[in-house]
Amino acid sequence: MRRSGERRVASGERENRLAVKVPAPRAGVLPNRWPIRSFLLGAAVAMVGLLGGCGYHVAGRGDSLPKNVHVIAVPALENKTNSYRIEQKLTAATIHEFLAKTSYHIVSDPANGDAVLRGKVVSLEVDPLLFDTKTGRATTMLVIVKCEITLTDNATQKVLYKTDNFLFRNEYEISTDVKSFFGEQDPALDRLAQDFAVRLVAAVTENY
Repeated sequence: MRRSGERRVASGERENRLAVKVPAPRAGVLPNRWPIRSFLLGAAVAMVGLLGGCGYHVAGRGDSLPKNVHVIAVPALENKTNSYRIEQKLTAATIHEFLAKTSYHIVSDPANGDAVLRGKVVSLEVDPLLFDTKTGRATTMLVIVKCEITLTDNATQKVLYKTDNFLFRNEYEISTDVKSFFGEQDPALDRLAQDFAVRLVAAVTENY
């Protein structure tokens, strides 16, 4: 339901898609309309580094990957966009989701995994959906992330999961400009990373 003072984008306006192509400046904390269970980027990135030397394991639900896969290596995703450090956010969130929702050990070194999950962030775009009628500023954005994802059995090199068109779409409310939405400390970006990770882990483990 739209709030008073907001309007939907006209069809002609939505054709002018805005691609985020410049490094995002640091921004203040932005409120989000959904409850956010955020984890600090610093702690998450530190966790990625620690994974290189040892494995982590959290008991979770059963998974449908081959029975010989007990350890999944998740090296940092590649970033082919101009959005600063987006790959670190997405990688950390993906590791967190594996630990929280599956029974696999997770490491960062591909040599130590039974399977290796590799990914590349190909594009990151936003479309304005709602505008404040008084200021003309966009208040709600549609975020679209496109990735290439591959999960490979380390022993046989068999491809267990592969897509060159993994698309994540979701709407997010913003309180400042579009560039600030992608600021390093923006909790809305944390929410985006967590939502992305939920869908990615489910696709890899359940669609096999």
